[in-house]
Amino acid sequence: MPTRCSDTAKTTVHSLLSTIKEDLHANMNGVASAAMRQTADYRVNWGVELPRLQALAAEYGKNHDLAQALWKESVRECKILAAMVQPVETFDEELAEIWIENIHTAEMAQIASLYLFQYLPYAAEMAFREIASDDEMRQVCGFCTIYHIVRRHELQERSIDELYDQALSVADSPHMQVRRLANNLVALLDEKYGR
Repeated sequence: MPTRCSDTAKTTVHSLLSTIKEDLHANMNGVASAAMRQTADYRVNWGVELPRLQALAAEYGKNHDLAQALWKESVRECKILAAMVQPVETFDEELAEIWIENIHTAEMAQIASLYLFQYLPYAAEMAFREIASDDEMRQVCGFCTIYHIVRRHELQERSIDELYDQALSVADSPHMQVRRLANNLVALLDEKYGR
């Protein structure tokens, strides 16, 4: 089934972006938007629910140029869509670093990890590097990414030990979100590997 992007090959990214923003605005959830606006770090937040964003992502398909244009917007839903439509094949480590540097909310870290970061060929190395950072959002990205990797793949003994060490190293972190994610990772490792 062709996606909207492949159907409109001559359409510019700019016009696609405008169409997406119109759709997002039309699907605005005022109550959710108001609640998120108080805590989130976006210029615009329409409060559009994840199922609608997933449907839009499926409609447009994977598209590097569109993902990059969406990511540059200071709009919650555009950033989420960017993670959903960004092809893994064109997302190199330098670009990953730029995106991670611009993640300022736990929600965005979780979304990027779920829809993009975990599938990167260098995902595990990137996750370990981010977990070792002193920056809270980088650690959140790292723990979310490695959690999804552990759920999908079997790990070697050495990697399991290293993950336990990483999780224990943040046990006294001043950041509750990081501690919670580390505890979730330990629980998953315990469940999966019987430790």
